Amino acid sequence: MNKIYLSLILLLLTACSYIGEEERLIYVKPEPAERIVLLEDFTGQRCVNCPKGTEVIEQLQETFGDNVIAVGIHGGPLGFAGNARYEGLATDAGNQYYSHWGFDYQPIGLVNRHGAVNYTDWAATVREELSKPAPLSLDVEALLHEGQINITVTANGTDGVVEGKLQVWLLEDAITALQLMPDGTANTSYIHNHVLRAPVNGLWGEDFTVAEGKQKTIQQTFQPDAAWNTQHLSVVAFVYNNNGVQQAAKAKVTEQ
Repeated sequence: MNKIYLSLILLLLTACSYIGEEERLIYVKPEPAERIVLLEDFTGQRCVNCPKGTEVIEQLQETFGDNVIAVGIHGGPLGFAGNARYEGLATDAGNQYYSHWGFDYQPIGLVNRHGAVNYTDWAATVREELSKPAPLSLDVEALLHEGQINITVTANGTDGVVEGKLQVWLLEDAITALQLMPDGTANTSYIHNHVLRAPVNGLWGEDFTVAEGKQKTIQQTFQPDAAWNTQHLSVVAFVYNNNGVQQAAKAKVTEQ
């Protein structure tokens, strides 16, 4: 019996033995997140040079794929609200964004919100932004169910603490609508893509914080306009602060 007790004591002492500092758990920093660049294209259907900006965006997306997210924000003096004959793509949100940034011509763009950039300089600015590290990753899921879009945004902190705003936008592709062209003609069969239809969570988004090594999930719901083609809708989410857009993500709306 004594031998059994002695064996148990030795076993307990062994299990509680001291662990040196070199054998303790070491914090492993998360893998760096791949940088996604947001290009806000302030455009208008009455802007004859805006199709040139669209060509630059198409070239950038052909080169960098999903790492470049473009949003066509219709509004400003060359935006078109529509009439009885032609559909207009300008929105109140687009007009407010245009006025907020104090632009005075179109097309003009924001690349990760680091100041106004002429469309001729978008390519160089996008390349520069893609080379920068991202302090978080973002994933978006958008499911259409019974006419309502259920949106889930998942953020993972990868470097420090990120504080700012989370903005969620609804976009539509493949819209056939009027566009004035560089040669002065009016193209009524022009295809407009990544058109901002509406902000989902307010004009400037909602407060947002995520720390390194932590995960945060945000859910939103949105009722799309009946006139919009749900097969061509997508959701863009991005986190921004006074240092610009920190990360962005995009997902197509799919039926649940």
